[in-house]
Amino acid sequence: MRKSDLITSLKKSSEETLVHFQLSDADLAKTYGEGKWNIRQILIHLSDAETTLCDRLRRIISEERPLLLGFDQDAWVDEMYEHRNLDISKGVYEAMRPLNIELIEKFYDSHGERIGIHSFDGAKTLADIMGKISWHNEGHLVQIEQALKS
Repeated sequence: MRKSDLITSLKKSSEETLVHFQLSDADLAKTYGEGKWNIRQILIHLSDAETTLCDRLRRIISEERPLLLGFDQDAWVDEMYEHRNLDISKGVYEAMRPLNIELIEKFYDSHGERIGIHSFDGAKTLADIMGKISWHNEGHLVQIEQALKS
């Protein structure tokens, strides 16, 4: 994906995501399928992912072949998300997305081929992680839209 397309995609998905933080409690409780995360959980996950992916970007930009720790997303949902404040998660998402865009603007071309070693998935380039911020968010927006239709 071209840098300009990636940035456009990130700005668009951010706007679409932030709207969902304002949903009613009834809508936030909707899920896109039996046994799947509800919208509230997805939004908190997106906030957590934004910070995690930003950490990975900064490590690859600054360090030589850094270790990029994965996390058990289902364990995070099961153990923490019921107790998390959605407004705080929104604020974190709102703060982190512009930082991720700034890092992409400044380092996509010069550092895109730098490598980090993901603890689950092995070698990943900076460009891979930058792209994941986009497709990961977009995939969860599809799930939210499916849940809202149910």
